[in-house]
Amino acid sequence: MAGQGAELFFSIEHLSAMGVVQVVRQFSTIKQAFRTVQNRLKKDRPDAVVLIDYPGFNLKIAQYIKQNYDIPVCYYIAPKVWAWNAARLQKINAFTDHVALILPFETALYKKMGISATYVGNPLVDEYPSRPGVRRAQSNPSTQGKKVIGLLPGSRTSEIKKLLPVMLDAALSISNQVQDICFHVSSGIAVNDAQVRQMVTQHPINPACKIIPGRTGSIFQDADLLIAASGTVTLEAALSQVPTIIIYKVSALTWALGQVLVNVKYVGLANLIMDQEVMPELLQDKANPALVSDKALQMLQVLAPHRRRLEKVRQRLGAPGAPQRTAKIILNLIRQKSGYSPAEFDKPHLKWLE
Repeated sequence: MAGQGAELFFSIEHLSAMGVVQVVRQFSTIKQAFRTVQNRLKKDRPDAVVLIDYPGFNLKIAQYIKQNYDIPVCYYIAPKVWAWNAARLQKINAFTDHVALILPFETALYKKMGISATYVGNPLVDEYPSRPGVRRAQSNPSTQGKKVIGLLPGSRTSEIKKLLPVMLDAALSISNQVQDICFHVSSGIAVNDAQVRQMVTQHPINPACKIIPGRTGSIFQDADLLIAASGTVTLEAALSQVPTIIIYKVSALTWALGQVLVNVKYVGLANLIMDQEVMPELLQDKANPALVSDKALQMLQVLAPHRRRLEKVRQRLGAPGAPQRTAKIILNLIRQKSGYSPAEFDKPHLKWLE
């Protein structure tokens, strides 16, 4: 967003809490962020508000807006109400004007609740149009003749702390059983780079590792297999047709609550979209080096069937163009609320929306 010219007045890096314990620890920071948004709304009232994910915070903002302003609110990347806390649907209905959905199975739920919503497609279809056609030996000579496993421990500090040691231990076990293998480790956003580098450097598998900063596209291009934290990156991997093992661990309290409150068969987005396990999931106690390495060794023997299963994920998500369709919805909300005429939106820099 910053690259597109948006002013970021409170960094999401300070709000990346996951699980009950972390949210409690970051309560004062979350409260500060809420006050900051309140002040910005008062000083620089926008024509529309677009909420992106993060429902615990964003639904409170939406409620505040509806109680104090006459500003259209669009929710893009909607809360995972199909997984847990379906009561949020009532708040979404009350405090938003429209929801732009990015997962096809969400449509029926929103329609049933009478919420104004549109399935716009998934933005990752645009970002990952197909698996790169250049073979690894051509795109990266250093990996020629080797198997490559990508290690993607997540973007949150807590995820890296819990998951990267498991991944590195599993990698060491794999390297002891497979010759000519190397590991590409994602360090993600810049703030995590030092943490990842320190953990990799101190591990015995270090000589076989290459740390890849920034976005994960180059890892997808080179990897035969991924071991990844549950999250959006696993759907990116599916669209890139890279076989992936999904792992995740949370605090014991969060896991216990999840067993009671969460109502889904899978955590991986590709698995949810296909309603079957096209990416193996090893969660909590199963996310241990022995099970992860065993599963990786099994998959390395038969990668082609795993790739074929992932081809169907793209078909389920539909055509590209989600960002343009969402932008149209937002502009229409502004026009309806403000009484702008269509001609006022017919400007050269908006022609790409047609």
